Amino acid sequence: MVVPKESLRAVMQHLKSDGKFDLLVDVTCVDYLNYRDARDRFGLVYLLANTITNERLTVRTFLNEPDLTVPSMVPLWSGANWLEREVYDMFGILFDGHPDLRRILMPDEFAAFPLRKDYPLQGRGERHNFPVLKRNQA
Repeated sequence: MVVPKESLRAVMQHLKSDGKFDLLVDVTCVDYLNYRDARDRFGLVYLLANTITNERLTVRTFLNEPDLTVPSMVPLWSGANWLEREVYDMFGILFDGHPDLRRILMPDEFAAFPLRKDYPLQGRGERHNFPVLKRNQA
């Protein structure tokens, strides 16, 4: 199911209450940069489940720069907390209303989003605050 980002919160609320999709299984993102037929830069993907009937539903919405903001689903599913933080940390997608939107995998001072297609393949060098270990210490 593809949902415009402006309707995302209302649709997800309906799916939880009326559709009985009581479990948010995953939230992930796809960067479509350099895809030949892509109209949008990012696809945000939600995987929902009904734990009684074992039905599954995939909900997608699409985003473009400069507005990479969608409503947080934490008020609907508390498990969205860390999932949204991971998507923010890796792709830079902002979740409006998230109670604690900060990096979860990368260091706080990290200035980029490493799963974006425009992130350099060689990375950006070593962190300045990694301790240097000698071979016999490792």
